[in-house]
Amino acid sequence: MHDEDLVGLKDEVETITHRLTRGSKQLDVVPIVGMPGLGKTTLANKVYNAPSVRSHFHVRRWCRVSQTYSIRSLLVELLCSSSSESSDEYHKMDENDLAMKLRQVLLRSRYLLFLDDLWDVEAWNLLKKSLPNDANGSRILFTSRYQDLSLHFEPNSKPHHLRHLTDEESWTLLQRKLFGTEDCPAALSEVGSQIAKLCRGLPLAVVLVAGILATTAKDRWEEVAKSLSSIVLGDEYCMKTLELSYSHLPDYLKSCLLYFAAFKEDEVINVRRLLRLWISERFVQQTEGKSLEKAAYDYLMALVNRSLVMAVGQRIVGDAKACLLHDLVHEFCVEKAKEESFLYVIHSWKASLSLIGPSNPQRVCVHNTTELKIWELTLICPNLRSLILSGHVHIECEEEYLGILLPKLLRVLDFGNSGFGYHFPMEVVLLVHLRYLALKGIGYIPSAIANLSRLETLIVEDPRGYGNELPSTIWNIKTLSHLRVLDLFRIWPKGFIFPVENLEVSPDLDRLDTLDLAIDPSPQSLRKILRKLPSIPRLKCMERWDRSREATRNCNEILEFDGLSQLESLHLLGFWGCGFKFPLNLKKLTLSYNGQPWSEISTIGKLPNLEVLKLVNRCFVGEEWVMKEGEFPKLRVLILLGLEFRNWTAFSDNFSRLEKLVLHRCKKLEKVPSCLGECETLEMIEVKDCRESVGDSVKQIQQEQIDMGNEVLKIIMEIDNYDDFTDTSISSEEESTEAEEISSERELISSHHAVDNCESECTVGFHSSVYDGKPFMSAA
Repeated sequence: MHDEDLVGLKDEVETITHRLTRGSKQLDVVPIVGMPGLGKTTLANKVYNAPSVRSHFHVRRWCRVSQTYSIRSLLVELLCSSSSESSDEYHKMDENDLAMKLRQVLLRSRYLLFLDDLWDVEAWNLLKKSLPNDANGSRILFTSRYQDLSLHFEPNSKPHHLRHLTDEESWTLLQRKLFGTEDCPAALSEVGSQIAKLCRGLPLAVVLVAGILATTAKDRWEEVAKSLSSIVLGDEYCMKTLELSYSHLPDYLKSCLLYFAAFKEDEVINVRRLLRLWISERFVQQTEGKSLEKAAYDYLMALVNRSLVMAVGQRIVGDAKACLLHDLVHEFCVEKAKEESFLYVIHSWKASLSLIGPSNPQRVCVHNTTELKIWELTLICPNLRSLILSGHVHIECEEEYLGILLPKLLRVLDFGNSGFGYHFPMEVVLLVHLRYLALKGIGYIPSAIANLSRLETLIVEDPRGYGNELPSTIWNIKTLSHLRVLDLFRIWPKGFIFPVENLEVSPDLDRLDTLDLAIDPSPQSLRKILRKLPSIPRLKCMERWDRSREATRNCNEILEFDGLSQLESLHLLGFWGCGFKFPLNLKKLTLSYNGQPWSEISTIGKLPNLEVLKLVNRCFVGEEWVMKEGEFPKLRVLILLGLEFRNWTAFSDNFSRLEKLVLHRCKKLEKVPSCLGECETLEMIEVKDCRESVGDSVKQIQQEQIDMGNEVLKIIMEIDNYDDFTDTSISSEEESTEAEEISSERELISSHHAVDNCESECTVGFHSSVYDGKPFMSAA
């Protein structure tokens, strides 16, 4: 791509130019990072040759580093890149003389070095020895696929994440490559625009497609649109670009990347689901001092850092909520996984069976389950280890029909959206090697599930009847780590119901990491169960729905969680009128429908390690919340949804570490505490569906923060002047996002390039919908 082909990135050029020509007189680093083919080098060249940059720096030099380099060749390239001297002279010099020569060229100058396609920090460490000590406002500009490489240069050097093109910019670039300054013929405009959109904002894809269309008859452009991914991927340069990134990965990350082939193109993948699958597949190695899930998340971030995977959205504190791949990277993973017999994707059942052939892959993903014949798959792939299904289909599950049809060596079995009516597929309990099991729509869990003695993850989506009741034999599965009940379309969420009989003789589930638990509000029952879960770090506990208990819900009991010494995240839903005892190590707490007076919140305020607090829908009742001095010493995130208090009093030390405040549907609240204006750590305030007076108080805080020099504070407001109104619908983020653990939702983003700059933003939003006439809330 030439300079004249830089389309729609003028804002990017201005941003980089500003960073190069202004700021510190110390040596500064300006990294441009992004996935292969995004146009990093094109942008950097445009900036490098910009008149304002040419006039600002006395000396400008560049070299291409790439994956294979020698320090000697880099020094020669830097010396020759802006010199009329012949390189023959430099080739006669040894490495030390070359370094001295470069130092002389740069000495007492304000210089710009452009290092293109930097793969690791070693090249920089070697080159740095050749630079003079005086900086004079000099700059290092580099491009890389690695997002955190700049930290090795300068800890405070923020990488510039190059965005994707918009659909309109892609279409402009495609027209320029095909027609130059002439207009596109009207007859080709619609299909041409469609083809540009399919390039998903990747300039490399646009340029490659332009080369294909230039030699394709105009009446055959529709064919190109239908087979775009395979055509572009077939281009030798594009394949080599992606192959280079893949080959540079360590082996453990290669497996993790290729596993993305199991998901659909354009699918927004829930991170926690992905990590559990990686763990079950044994891709993740145990690291001292780290949980397997934390180690798996580090693997994911390593792929994000290499610009092969895009992170989408963010959980309340830190971690990415979802991820996705560009279409070309996804297609590469699909083809590479097939080539290496790592994983085989079946789109059309009948067409694919004959193609699997002798490769006998250990992993199969079926995207069209309508034609699925598991018995045929078992015959063709007898050694199958992983089977992941997607699509919506009802599978008949009478025992005499499917009894022996599942491959016996399965470790991972995810039925996706395939339902079973009321029946539990009994053949599953014969899969003694199974580690990961995800089911939908079952009505019961049999006692024979204890045969799955290696089971680590059990997920039940949308259970029917009492399908979330666990048999007493569940206590015998010592390996259980992850027990989830996902239920998108119910007003009241569900959890697993544990048996409490004869618990004294049952083993502990001491490996359990995550649990959705439903229980009657009885301290005795809760105490019995929690004793069997001594090491659990994440617990969601809800009152078991029972209409017969409606009249006696004010239990006025104390539910004790303080015995869970390793509990860090707790979500309590229901338990109207109950009090609680919390463990001192608790870091994240969510409360919904608890109905206690605001005076009782001091129990929470005294927790010394609490970082995230979410108060949702009548968890506390009354007109006034008065925070006491010294409460909430480590609180970083405070989210208040659907609360009915009017007055809020606080002290500055209550917010000494607060970073994010979210207020939704607090329609009686008059204003937020003015002492927030003194909070030095504040990064974001989001207000939606609150009174206008709340918005006014936030504006005053914003002005105080600006006067303090806080330039990072982000304000998001959608204000309406509401009359007093009570909204009792369930709408916390927790309820809405639980269903994402199984089925990722494409509507989380509208296109790839819409999420490129969401690295550090936490936005919590909701919209109401209707399913079967019942309202429910989901993440917006």
